[in-house]
Amino acid sequence: MPKLDDQISTLQQRLQQLKLRQQRSDARKRAIAATRDRKADTRRKILLGGLVLEKIRQGEMNKDQVSAWLDHALARAADRALFALPARPSAAGSAAAESAVAEAASAEPPSAEPSAAGSATAESA
Repeated sequence: MPKLDDQISTLQQRLQQLKLRQQRSDARKRAIAATRDRKADTRRKILLGGLVLEKIRQGEMNKDQVSAWLDHALARAADRALFALPARPSAAGSAAAESAVAEAASAEPPSAEPSAAGSATAESA
């Protein structure tokens, strides 16, 4: 029966190799799907942002409202700088930071950039 035992052992090894190959294939498929989903999400955001900028430029959306939404939603200094929003004060809440926020609230909101909006909306056509 050693011949039969050898065949069983060989088949078990082959089965283990095939299972490993299947796991790798499934992981590759999941990675591809995740990348595809991230790219689609990014594209939706770009197109939506372009549309919002164009609507602001045309006067169909309230620039102050959009600026208030951004001020509320953006926390990172680099993100806030993109929209000319003042940096948020630190948790310590110093008087200087509070006065800077008050000055920024009375300042004019950021203007829309028509060149960026035109290129983003042109892609969607």
